Amino acid sequence: MAGDLWTPVISMVGVAVGGALTHLTQRTTQRAADRAEEQRRAASQAEERRAEQIRTVLEFIRCALEAEGVAHARPPQWEVGDDWYVTARPAMDGLRIAEKSIELLCAPGLHSPTTAYARALNQAVWQERDEGSLAERLEPFKAEFLAVARRSLT
Repeated sequence: MAGDLWTPVISMVGVAVGGALTHLTQRTTQRAADRAEEQRRAASQAEERRAEQIRTVLEFIRCALEAEGVAHARPPQWEVGDDWYVTARPAMDGLRIAEKSIELLCAPGLHSPTTAYARALNQAVWQERDEGSLAERLEPFKAEFLAVARRSLT
């Protein structure tokens, strides 16, 4: 008779333990699912950020090449408003915007080489030409920028 008295208590304890284990299992499973979702979201966000940085670097390269072309086409004498200037001004404005985009969206280590390359291009476009070829003067800045950009995107 004493065993009959404990049977409902043992059953209730069994139900409580089973319910607690079920709750614990569901909670652990939900936490794991939440962590997996957060990791997936972070990986997706990182990939989107990397793609945006690649587009930004490519746009700067495009603008730099355009500025270099303008520098090569620079006539010995020019005036504000002439054909060369009408091409040069928007090219250099685009370069400046692309430079600031790098500063805004890319790794801080890329800022200095980008600025140095943009300044060298700016001087090549607007200042009187020095001795030596334009390509020789720009190459060290271009090479440094490309090397740092490559490292920052990997």
